Amino acid sequence: MRQVVSALLALFVFVPAIKAQQPAWADKLFGNVTAHDFGIVARGAQLTHTFKITNIYKVPLEITEVRVSCGCLRAEPSTKSLQPNEVATLNVFMDARQFTGAKTIRIYITVGPKYVSTATLVVSANARGDVTFTPREIDFGNFQRGNTALKPIEIEYTGGKGDWRVTEIVKNASAPFELKVEELPRGASGAVRKGYRILAMMRPDAPAGAFKQEVVLKTNDPGSPILTFPIVGNVQAGLAVSPSPINVSGMKLGEAQTKKVFVRSARPFRITAVDGQGDGIAVDIPNRQDTTLVLTVTIQASKAGDLRRQLSIRTDLDGEPTPLLIEGVIEP
Repeated sequence: MRQVVSALLALFVFVPAIKAQQPAWADKLFGNVTAHDFGIVARGAQLTHTFKITNIYKVPLEITEVRVSCGCLRAEPSTKSLQPNEVATLNVFMDARQFTGAKTIRIYITVGPKYVSTATLVVSANARGDVTFTPREIDFGNFQRGNTALKPIEIEYTGGKGDWRVTEIVKNASAPFELKVEELPRGASGAVRKGYRILAMMRPDAPAGAFKQEVVLKTNDPGSPILTFPIVGNVQAGLAVSPSPINVSGMKLGEAQTKKVFVRSARPFRITAVDGQGDGIAVDIPNRQDTTLVLTVTIQASKAGDLRRQLSIRTDLDGEPTPLLIEGVIEP
C-alpha cells in the first residue's frame, strides 16, 4: 500500500512538471523556429538575423512586450499588430564587441491583449578574442548611383596560429560592390600585423535601393573556419535625398506633422511625381527645375501604431524612381 501511495504522489509531482515544459502557443507564431546560432564570429562583429512571424490564429494579435536577457542584443519587430494570416519579422541585432567566448541570449516576445502568451527565442554566438574587425562593418550610407567610392575594413589576427590566413572570400554575385584585398600595413612601431585590409568599391551600375550583404571569409583555422562581416548602404538613383528616412516621433492620433525633404542632383532636374501618397500622406511638389528642390511632406496620423510607408520620387532624369521612406510610431 505504501508503494502505491508513493507512486501516486510521484505522479502528482511529475504531471505538473510535464505541463510546465509544454511550449507556449506563441512559439507557433515563429513556425517553431525559435533558435539561431551564429556560430564562431570575430569579436566586434555586428550580427543580424531575421525571425519570421505569422499570425496563424483567427484573432488579431499585438506584440505587447519584447524583452532580452542581455544588453548586447536588441530585437525589433517590423510591426506590433498582426491581423490573422499576416506575416511580419523580428529583426535581431547582436553586438559581439560586448562579450568574448560563447554567449546564449533569450528573447521573450509577449502577445495579447485578450489571449496572452510569451514565446521564447534563443540566440547564440561564440566571439573569438583573437580576431578583430575595424570598423565593425562597411557602411556606404546614402550613395548616389553612378558615383564610385572606396571603403576599407581591417581584419587582424592576434592568436597563436603562425600560418593563419584567409583562404577564400565569398560574396553574393549580385552584390553592388567589388572587393580588393591587401596585406595589413605595419603598426606604428613597425611591428608586423597579421591579417588583411579589404577594400569595397561601389559599382557605378549598382541598382537603386537599400542593400545589406554578408561577406564570408574562409580561414585555415579549424577552430574558426568561417568569419563574416556586413556591407550596407542605400543607392539613390541619381538623386541625394535628405533626410532619408523621414522619422516621425512624438505624434499622436489625429495630429499632423510637416517635414521638409531636400532632393539634390548634379544637374538641374524637375520632380514629375511622387508615388505612394494617400491614406494620410500628402506631398507638395515644387513646379520648377533646379539642382536642389524641396518637397513638403504632410503626415496625418490616421491610426495608432507603427508607421512605415515608402514613397517613390520620379524626375525627368534618366533612371529608376528614388525611394523615400517614412517611419515612426503614432501614439494613441
